[in-house]
Amino acid sequence: MTEQTTPPQSGPDVIRAFVRTLPAAPGVYRMLDAQGEVMYVGKARNLKARVTNYTRPEGLELRLQRMIASTVSMEFVRTETESEALLLEANMIKRLKPRYNVLLRDDKSFPYILIATDHEAPELTKHRGSRRRPGHYFGPFASATAVGRTIASLQKAFLLRNCSDSFYAARTRPCLQYQIKRCAGPCTREISLDAYGELVEDARQFLSGKSRSVQQHLQADMNKAAEDLDFERAALLRDRLSALALIQSQGDATARSVEEADVFAIHHEGGQFCVQVFFFRAFQNWGNYPYRPRADASLTDAEVLEAFIAQFYENRTPARLVLISHELSEPEVMEEALSSRAGRRVYIEQPKRGEKRDLVNHALNNAREALGRQLAEGASNRTLLEGVAETFALETVPRRIEVYDNSHISGTNMVGAMVVAGEEGFSKKHYRTFNIKSDISAGDDFGMMREVLTRRFARLAAESETDAEDDNTGMPDWPDVVFIDGGAGQMSAVRGVIAELNLPREVTFIGIAKGEERDAGREKFFMEGKDAFMLPHRDPVLYYVQRLRDEAHRFAIGTHRAKRKKDVVKNPLDEIEGIGPTRKRALLNHFGSAKAVSRASLADLESVPSISRAMAQLVYDHFNRT
Repeated sequence: MTEQTTPPQSGPDVIRAFVRTLPAAPGVYRMLDAQGEVMYVGKARNLKARVTNYTRPEGLELRLQRMIASTVSMEFVRTETESEALLLEANMIKRLKPRYNVLLRDDKSFPYILIATDHEAPELTKHRGSRRRPGHYFGPFASATAVGRTIASLQKAFLLRNCSDSFYAARTRPCLQYQIKRCAGPCTREISLDAYGELVEDARQFLSGKSRSVQQHLQADMNKAAEDLDFERAALLRDRLSALALIQSQGDATARSVEEADVFAIHHEGGQFCVQVFFFRAFQNWGNYPYRPRADASLTDAEVLEAFIAQFYENRTPARLVLISHELSEPEVMEEALSSRAGRRVYIEQPKRGEKRDLVNHALNNAREALGRQLAEGASNRTLLEGVAETFALETVPRRIEVYDNSHISGTNMVGAMVVAGEEGFSKKHYRTFNIKSDISAGDDFGMMREVLTRRFARLAAESETDAEDDNTGMPDWPDVVFIDGGAGQMSAVRGVIAELNLPREVTFIGIAKGEERDAGREKFFMEGKDAFMLPHRDPVLYYVQRLRDEAHRFAIGTHRAKRKKDVVKNPLDEIEGIGPTRKRALLNHFGSAKAVSRASLADLESVPSISRAMAQLVYDHFNRT
């Protein structure tokens, strides 16, 4: 007798049962499917009223009807206010990534400029992450390049140091930064700490938006120096003013009346959305970044933008003013939530005229152009992927292609590299490198490829389901096609690996052998069950595969060079267990070089401050093995 299992109850009846016990209060609700996965997270001013809407799915969108039909359970969290519910909802969406919510993808962290005040001579530096270090933070900047460029100009303008505290402490004479007039030299008292403090205050005021008063102050000093015939100082002040002008000229959009604002503009086309975010601080454009949130095509621009902004500020501090291209359904709730997160009043505006509207329009144009470029590139890539499917007789159009290559010099610093491509082109987030660990003979390319593929696919089979995807990019975890840089020999190694692993899904492996005399265009392709073949000389698919192979080769060579360079500059002291940065610095300061340490006697080593007798013996034994 077979046991009958009853499928779990789902749909409006399940939701109706929860409604009976819900309070008429703010909170967050989660809708779960039969596997216990969270499908949707929502917030409500009145939980009972909001959830009741789901018990009458007939008038709702098809997307919501499918979600309701799949619901087998719900979970609830009550909050004191609707703004608290909004913040909790954004946190849960980013953490759980429910498939029916709008998802913020590619959630990068933005760099800041920091004037660190935990030292007698404050340091000017780039900063990412939590703000634990005492100091003044300015940002965000849209790219590390913009931060580096601005810091370089600030050094010219205000002569602030950017060296580490340990480097500062070890100076006995000014460094090169002082010689090229990018630092005032507080380390060796080329400038007094009080005078250096005035430079720090000028820089802080400039980054805070008081650029005009700083410039007027420098102009007055320059004119006075010229009147006193101190032309060297006048020239220095002139150069500092030029550096300030350079900072202010950076960016393609400036703001005369908007001191601090984040600008959000959304555009949709072809079922996809693009949100451009611009950062304005101190009346200057500090860059922009395009996002492509994952959202159902049936949602409106305003709905997607509202969900996006809540998630965007889940771990960021909002500007005092947030300018938006579309009106939100509940701007007051969003303002209250952002104000709570910032610890000060935050205003949200959808400007209708004036400079603020110009800034929003500028962001909107950028969103439109960015999405247009993305759609055009996507269409081109889809055409090429369809060509790959047809050329290599694949059952479906590949969504993920992986390409592998190895690099070494005479068997040293051996590395394997994997690059990934899909509908949106190369996906550098998914690139991987493999340091060859097994004891294979020098230059054994077949052995290297066996190790790389074994490690890659053994881990993939153990950790990932066959239909799993990256929640942020939508890229599948499993490849459809794998290109190997090599011919029949490499493919033989591949077949051995695949036979041993017994993969849970089908993957097509293709070998690419370089043409005669390594000519591009005369490559031979090797596939299981087929004779080697070539593609027509001007076939677009051939060009595409060459691009894939060249990118894998470039990535492998770059990784190999970086590893080789690291080995070249490796300090012998790093190999001694128990020798950390402090003891290494003490040894180098005492002896001058690692080579001198290696020649030192045991007695000399024991005389070094912070080096115990046992540690001295350890160092001595390391360099004097018999």
